[in-house]
Amino acid sequence: MKFGIHNAVMIVFVGALMEAAVAAECPSSRILDAAAFASRDGGGYSYRNQAEWILDRLDLRPGDTVVDIGAGDGWWSDKLAQRVGPSGRVFAAEVRSDLVNGMKQRFQGRPEIEPYQCPTDHPGRPKGSLDLAFISQTYHHLPVDGRVAYWRALVEQCKPTGRVCVIETYPEIAVRGSDHGTQLSKLIAEAEQGGWIAVEVWFLPGTQHYMAVFAPKAAFFLRAD
Repeated sequence: MKFGIHNAVMIVFVGALMEAAVAAECPSSRILDAAAFASRDGGGYSYRNQAEWILDRLDLRPGDTVVDIGAGDGWWSDKLAQRVGPSGRVFAAEVRSDLVNGMKQRFQGRPEIEPYQCPTDHPGRPKGSLDLAFISQTYHHLPVDGRVAYWRALVEQCKPTGRVCVIETYPEIAVRGSDHGTQLSKLIAEAEQGGWIAVEVWFLPGTQHYMAVFAPKAAFFLRAD
């Protein structure tokens, strides 16, 4: 079996918060060939080959405000900005000033992308301002004893309809670099303590990574108008 992106296999809870007509196709979870799992790229950024599917699944809209936490050289910030358009904003967050300066040079003339040096204990955005917090291969760098507090800060800084997307190496299946990842159960437990609920979890086929999308716990207790 050709195990492409349309055969992503792990779904925890398919979020009803997204409109099916515009969200990326929700593929079957049926496993036709168990051996297909053995074929995967152990590279740290192999999941970037599936960027378009990931972005489709996140269903960003023109005008959205996103923070790219641990933006590095801005690879994802560029992709995210293409989805939110000139009316949106992508705040490219890094703790290192040299990386921030590099992104400022790279994105000259791109006002929709704003690199900035962020604190280590929270994203540093205004209250209720974010549609999405995107955390790609960065979560494991957060101080272990401060992760729950970080999730709580995200509750404050995201809109009531905001989401958090985390992409991480799955240590249990990693070919290499298992120390550069986070156990899925640990991620979900810390998120729940910090006020977030996992609404989708996907294994990204051909890689050693998963993508988890979270919604605010408070959203599950809002009264419908």
